[in-house]
Amino acid sequence: MDEARARYVLAAAGVLPGAARGARLLALGENAVFAAGDLVVKVGRDAELLDRARRELAIALWLAEAGVPAVRAAEPEALLVEGHPVTVWYRLPDPVRPAEARDLAELLRVVHALPTPAVELPPRDLLGGVERWLRLAGDAIDPADAAYLRERRDGFASAAAALTPRLPPGPIHGDALPRNVHVGPDGPVLVDLETFSADLREHDLVVMDLSRVRYGLPEEAYASFTRTYGWDVREWEGCSVLRGARETASCAWVAQHAPSNPKALAEFERRVASLRDGDETVRWYPF
Repeated sequence: MDEARARYVLAAAGVLPGAARGARLLALGENAVFAAGDLVVKVGRDAELLDRARRELAIALWLAEAGVPAVRAAEPEALLVEGHPVTVWYRLPDPVRPAEARDLAELLRVVHALPTPAVELPPRDLLGGVERWLRLAGDAIDPADAAYLRERRDGFASAAAALTPRLPPGPIHGDALPRNVHVGPDGPVLVDLETFSADLREHDLVVMDLSRVRYGLPEEAYASFTRTYGWDVREWEGCSVLRGARETASCAWVAQHAPSNPKALAEFERRVASLRDGDETVRWYPF
């Protein structure tokens, strides 16, 4: 889905009070995210994401009832428009500063203290999207690279299933990164709720370790994260397994953009090569 297609769906949905062409594109990934006035609209890549969009709305309601600072839905139902799920959200006020690792840790402490909700949360199927992303990549990527990632996926899925957690399992965000925290006038707020799950709390903590290793997160920022949360996931013997699983998923995620974006293909190839070589010094770049 490119921007033109997303804007066509946005217009067809009729959820904005003004013309859809005036909406500002904030992000383009599995969802195209548009802002207009006091609203934000998310247009999903395809109909396969409809159930996830519905669950995200239910999670937003649950978090609101629990008093957790998180983005709030403006419409209670997800629409399916031209084969794309569409959800509508209240726009957050402008940020007062960039989110930091410690802001994320504060919110994770709140989320990890929540009891299991009435909303049915799935396990964190971290590797479940790999096949779809590789299928979307098609002939744009080397078939040998796709086969390599499928083999890694299977190996890490088996290893992750055998892990013994250090923390009690329960609700998690599922994609716990500072980019999914918005710091407004009233403090940090969680956004992007679509990966909320019920699984090992360690999933939320390994993300920042991967950011440290692959994306250049400074050691000082990582230390502030662990101090604020109260524990360093690297002390757990399963850390490398969950980190390896997430590396595999992150690599495959970029692949879906390769057919239309040469920069995505180059980033995909860099990531695969570093995994094949076992070279953790190779920097990955957000996409």
